[in-house]
Amino acid sequence: MRDACFALVGCLLSAGVAYAQTAPPSGKTLASTMNVYVFPQSGQAADKQSTDEADCYTWATTNAGVDPFALQKQASAQQQQTQAQVQQAKGAGQGAGAKGALGGAAAGALIGEVANGNASQGAAWGAALGAVGARRHAKERSQEAAASAEQSGAAKQQATAEQIENFKKAFSVCLEAKQYLVKY
Repeated sequence: MRDACFALVGCLLSAGVAYAQTAPPSGKTLASTMNVYVFPQSGQAADKQSTDEADCYTWATTNAGVDPFALQKQASAQQQQTQAQVQQAKGAGQGAGAKGALGGAAAGALIGEVANGNASQGAAWGAALGAVGARRHAKERSQEAAASAEQSGAAKQQATAEQIENFKKAFSVCLEAKQYLVKY
């Protein structure tokens, strides 16, 4: 009977320990705001986990050389800047047709006067060709500038993502050393 009581008490104690190890802390943690998921493997209390996360955040910031929250703000600003540059590049070609038409008309008038003595007909043809050519050239430059801005923005976003990834690795290493299971 005594052995049965010890066995029952042992089962209850081990069930309590197992529950303490599997019950995650409630609420939003520092790690979860960065999409890092932390599970206490040694039954650490929620307040202990919060302290450990804060310590590891400081350690990872120092060792990785970046603050992920500052990087997220930077990434958002970079994205807005890239969008503005793309819009500016797309709008840069406006008015090119009129400028081309003006230049084409002048050249056409000169050629028309020399070729057949009719400057106005040459000017009309020159204006039409100048407008079409200038629009096409401006559109090509605009598309190239927009593509360049998008590539530059993508490269900056990639670099920022790599910095955040390095921070998460450092943060995870610290938490794993404190007996937490970490996934991101």
